[in-house]
Amino acid sequence: MILGKLSYTDKIPCSANATSMGGSQIWLDPREELTVDEMLKAICVVSANDCTVAMAEYLAGSQEAFVQKMNARAKELGMNDTCFKNCHGIDEDGHVTSSYDISLMSRELLNNHPNITKYTTIWMDSLRDGKSSLVNTNKLIRNYKGATGLKTGSTSIALYNLSASATRDDLSLIAVIMKAPSTKVRFAEAQKLLDYGFNNFEYKKLANKGDIVKQVNIYKGVEQTVNAILETDSGILIEKGQDKNIEQQIEVLDALSSPIEQGQILGTVTYRLNNEEIGKINVIAQNEVSKNTVFNMIEYVYSKWFSLFRS
Repeated sequence: MILGKLSYTDKIPCSANATSMGGSQIWLDPREELTVDEMLKAICVVSANDCTVAMAEYLAGSQEAFVQKMNARAKELGMNDTCFKNCHGIDEDGHVTSSYDISLMSRELLNNHPNITKYTTIWMDSLRDGKSSLVNTNKLIRNYKGATGLKTGSTSIALYNLSASATRDDLSLIAVIMKAPSTKVRFAEAQKLLDYGFNNFEYKKLANKGDIVKQVNIYKGVEQTVNAILETDSGILIEKGQDKNIEQQIEVLDALSSPIEQGQILGTVTYRLNNEEIGKINVIAQNEVSKNTVFNMIEYVYSKWFSLFRS
């Protein structure tokens, strides 16, 4: 394996250490290998601790080295209440986290690795040519509209925990439940939080990347105008019914002198809700506009003439 180059079809060996894990597992055999795809399926659907350790050893050489990477990444994400002692979550002194940190980790996973939902939305599946059945430990996948995952966890000390995610009408929410007294309570409480979010908030799209804001006149350019377009997409989470109070302010000059570079900032669009700024996007030039000279005017005329001739 080349670091950073992991394929879904790569074969992952199983060590004796991985087979010794307790808790949820698929009973790996040291003589077998599963693909990355199969390992991820087992980890996401049934919390297979043996597969988690096998993957950690394959990626970092040992579980200890992998846990160091986990803690380093947690620090980068701002998970200040988290200290990992192992990669599987089985109770161990000093292995701690918080609901806020779990939400940060969940958001990072969903935003930057969206393919994970290919696994976290599986309700039932199988491995080993159908010999090993998998049923998702996250019951919301089957019962909650828009559920996208994400992960359950339970131990004798931590009790019943859940990071639940769902998406409706472009609004994605995460609800984290920790130390629930029963599995039934964790799902019920997560559903209450998600319901509250969907009932009271909405995602409002403010702008689409590439939308034309206006045409700007160009002095002494080979083109007389250039399209001023939005540099990025933009959206915001707001309380339902507040979208009518959003105001847009466009600040782009009516005219500029050439030359103009493609992507050059021409102004901004600012969005405000109840007089509070909620977003600002750069307005940029859609294309380059060269300065008008004798030579490029001849080139420009010829290109236009040939374009008309070909049409």
